[in-house]
Amino acid sequence: MKIEFNSEKEFDIIAIGRACIDLNAVEYNRPMEETMTFKKYVGGSPANIAIGTSKLGLKAGFIGKLSDDQHGRFIEQYMREIGVDTSYIVVDQEGHKSGLAFTEIKSPEECSILMYRDEVADLFLTASEVSEEYIKKAKVLLVSGTALAKSPSREAVLKAVHLAKKNDVKIIFELDHRPYTWASPDETSAYYTLVAEQANVVVGTRDEFDVMENSKDGSNDDTVNHLFNHSPELIVIKHGVEGSYAYTKSGEVFRGQAYLTKVLKTFGAGDSYASAFLYALIKGKDIETALKYGSASAAIVVSKHSSSEAMPTVEEIEKLIAEYSKETVTTK
Repeated sequence: MKIEFNSEKEFDIIAIGRACIDLNAVEYNRPMEETMTFKKYVGGSPANIAIGTSKLGLKAGFIGKLSDDQHGRFIEQYMREIGVDTSYIVVDQEGHKSGLAFTEIKSPEECSILMYRDEVADLFLTASEVSEEYIKKAKVLLVSGTALAKSPSREAVLKAVHLAKKNDVKIIFELDHRPYTWASPDETSAYYTLVAEQANVVVGTRDEFDVMENSKDGSNDDTVNHLFNHSPELIVIKHGVEGSYAYTKSGEVFRGQAYLTKVLKTFGAGDSYASAFLYALIKGKDIETALKYGSASAAIVVSKHSSSEAMPTVEEIEKLIAEYSKETVTTK
């Protein structure tokens, strides 16, 4: 099965939501209290996915709000130079700052993120700053869950979803759950469910789907049975090292294996997975192949220091898939 996209659209994908600053520890294997050096990158799930798809050769755009300062200018310039259309990025005029994420790399298994997300610029994107003319030019609107955490960003995203449905634009909902800024689990569940039921494709970890369902031990079957009563035609549920599962409305189930790699850190895997998975779908590849692209891309990014800068090329992804296939054949 393949997902059909409107080939007449100018943009392959337009993402909406947060773009922020990642400050990744340069010194590995030590707690943040003892870390003295950090390297600056662009971060934020929808920004990373826009960057990742652009590096893979898709025409990507971005809707968001940035701070009117050095950090905001750094983010816009980096995204523009990597090939992302930034013409609908809004500069905040009310003094709100871009979000900061400090990362700690104690070991490949022990990574944590210290977030500064109070009153950040991206959550002040308003509905009036979302353009129908822009959204209608895209094959895909990518929405990530964090943008739903507070108003007015929440209403801006809901307007974007409405405009996408109105203009034959596929909606991809990347759950991207971050507990900060949400008022309660009930609120998170309500807004996640509202958007998931309107999306064409929903992607997230099993834990994120549990958050959406406000449950601790949800099952994949229950998740897909509920969502397939609504708009989704494809649901991807990731289970970490156990791989990922893709479910289609027609009843097919595909499993994507995780690729073994030398892990440096755990963050960045989800955004790189989504970038390559969406690239493959938009390029007309089948779902099984798209799962391989996603897994390979995630394996590459967790082996490197950054998230945005580490986003791989198509050649790197296909090389890893080919190497893995050769090893699998050899060991059989």
